[in-house]
Amino acid sequence: MTYDKTQAIYSSTALASRQREVKDAAREGVVHITENGNGAFVFCSEDVFAAELERARESARYEAELGYVLRRAAEDVAAGRYETDFAEFRRSVTAERTRRG
Repeated sequence: MTYDKTQAIYSSTALASRQREVKDAAREGVVHITENGNGAFVFCSEDVFAAELERARESARYEAELGYVLRRAAEDVAAGRYETDFAEFRRSVTAERTRRG
């Protein structure tokens, strides 16, 4: 998953002097607030926050599923459950699909 939106960066003084601009940016994405040039806070709308949480959930789910598949593949190879011949591989897949219904 990629995140294409550019994230806005504002100083903490901009919260007072450019409040409308900061709020508008927060409606579109995550806004980083700096203090003395260092990152201090993040600010965003409820909708952006919900979307970021969903993106994080999906990323974590994908990572967990990928980890499971890779562990299972390593176990299959270690146990000799693999084919090197394509025709035999197709027969194995067909047999497994038939077995599962």
